Order: sequence, then structure tokens, then C-alpha cells
Amino acid sequence: MQALSIVGPDAHAVLDSLAARLDGRVATVRRAYVEAELGPEDADFRVDEDGSWRGTGRGESVDAVLDRLAPEFDYALVAGYSRLRLPTVVIGEESVPGDVVARHGDVGDLDLDALATRIDDVQPHVTLETLVRAVNAHEDAERSGAVATFTGRVRAKDSPDDDRTTHLAFEKYDGVAEERLERIERELEARDGVFAVRTHHRVGVVEDGEDIVFVVVLAGHRAEAFRTVEDGIDRLKDEVPIFKKETTTDEEFWVHDRA
Repeated sequence: MQALSIVGPDAHAVLDSLAARLDGRVATVRRAYVEAELGPEDADFRVDEDGSWRGTGRGESVDAVLDRLAPEFDYALVAGYSRLRLPTVVIGEESVPGDVVARHGDVGDLDLDALATRIDDVQPHVTLETLVRAVNAHEDAERSGAVATFTGRVRAKDSPDDDRTTHLAFEKYDGVAEERLERIERELEARDGVFAVRTHHRVGVVEDGEDIVFVVVLAGHRAEAFRTVEDGIDRLKDEVPIFKKETTTDEEFWVHDRA
């Protein structure tokens, strides 16, 4: 799912017009500004698709809402949240933690047609469930008796006396990283008894306890599935140019500099 955040004055007014320009299933997530009833951390969400379905929820983070939407929708457009680490369109001068896709002084300066074209190029919002559904849709799924998965996450401490890791930041070698991930998937899928392999590695800031990387394998039997998952994550770490900066409560450093 491609997810895009829009912040600044009149951000909500952009959602429906932009959604109409996208080809696929589009969900919109809006913040209801009722601070007298809700604390700033207790957001109220409205999620809709073409106006035909709408729900509300409180006490659930935007990340959790996006995780719930990702398996079902092609796009998610989010308005009203300036602290998200999503690709972001900024109206005005607001500072945001996510990658700025476009910045304009006024909502009237937005070229929605151009933005609709660019949204497919942003970092997708991928969940483990999304990848599991993708392999289960494979044409040979009826011959499969096993789906094996691996999830890598941010570890706060390696040993009890370590400084706590607050977050990791990942950067990838654009183009090369994607090509090598695709090559690993193709080569693993060429094994006897393996039908489908899907991988995903997040980039940007990933906080303590959050998921970083997924490997999912659809295979005929558990032995092939387990072996391929292990080989998949090992090859990803060895062959894909993704660089990691670690921030602890005491210092910040590139992990490869410590090797």
C-alpha cells in the first residue's frame, strides 16, 4: 500500500480530490479536531472508501490504522498528523519527520495530477499480513503445505548492561537495493518445492520494538519453507546495500563503522 501524509492548512480538503485521481482502492484517514473531548494523543479516525463505508476509532495510533488497511487497500491518504514518519506533502512551513515529497505555500499551488503520478514512487507501507496474502495468492498455492515467515525488529538491548537503543535509521542504495532483493527472491523461488518468496526492508527511522524486515516463503513442505526463510534473511543482510545508523541513550553511530 502506498501511503502519503498531507499536513498544513486545508490539508483535509485535498484528500478527496487526490483520491479521485488514483487508480485502485483508496482509504482516507482524517483527524477529527475535537481537542476538548480528546487529548492530543487520543486521536479520532475516519476511514472511508469512495464514501461507501466509514468508521471511527479512538485510542489507536495512525500506524496501527495503516497496518489494518494495508492488506486491503492500494493507497492510504492521511491528513492532519504532522508527526508521522510517512512521505509527506507540506502546505506551508511546518517541519515534519517524514520525507517531504512536495512543499507549497498554499493549497492552491498543489498540482494534484502530478502528485497522483508521484505517489507510486514513495516508500510503500508494507505489513507481514500483506506479504502473506501475496504468497497465498500464488497460482501454485494449492500445492503448498507451509508458509514460513521471519520478522526482524529493533532490539532495545543486546545485553542487560547495554545502553538502550531508542531507534535505528536505515538508508538504502536506491535502485541497487531493489534489484538485489528481487534477484534473491527469484533465486530462492527457483528451488524445488518453493513456490513464492516475498521480502521487505523498511527505510528511514524505526523505533525500539518496531518491525524492520520481513521474509515470507510459500513452500510445499515445512523443511523447504524454514530453510528458505533462513537463507533469505541471511542473503538480504549480506548482499543488499542497506545502511544502519543506531541511536542509543548515550551515542549515535553507523553500525558498519563498528565492524
